[in-house]
Amino acid sequence: MTSDFILFLVLAVVAVASALSMLLSKNAVYSALFLVINFATIAVFFLILGSPFLAMAQVTVYAGAIMVLFLFVIMLLGAEQLRQDESLPWQRPVAIFLGAVLLVETGFIIYSLGFQQGILPQFSSLSSDYASPADIGMLLFNEYLLPFEITSVLLLVAMIGAIVLTKREKS
Repeated sequence: MTSDFILFLVLAVVAVASALSMLLSKNAVYSALFLVINFATIAVFFLILGSPFLAMAQVTVYAGAIMVLFLFVIMLLGAEQLRQDESLPWQRPVAIFLGAVLLVETGFIIYSLGFQQGILPQFSSLSSDYASPADIGMLLFNEYLLPFEITSVLLLVAMIGAIVLTKREKS
């Protein structure tokens, strides 16, 4: 085992543990802080892959700006504690079923790819200008413009939905 692989395994455990903690936390502020840990871990993954620009963008945009916005909305609306009394009875069985489908699908993909190229595929070395700001901008606004715009609209709708769901009725 190389030191890079050991570092990857440690970071993978931290990323999965922080993601699970984020999902299972009953306090919305703690959940947002676990998400910051997850974003920082992903930034270290980008550094390991040799992409310092993406790592800095991950920290600046996600762990910085977006998480400050999320925490501001959480504190503004007073939604620190998640309410358990408003769940629908069919949500848990559907979530368990869809999670099982996702696990079966992931297992099938890993199983089918494992016979073709081995469990861990070999990666080729990347060029020195890989993930440069100019290359990312050209790809983002030429080839991936529609997904970029759809993502921005989806984030806007999610933020409006969070505000509407947590807004208290004034009597």
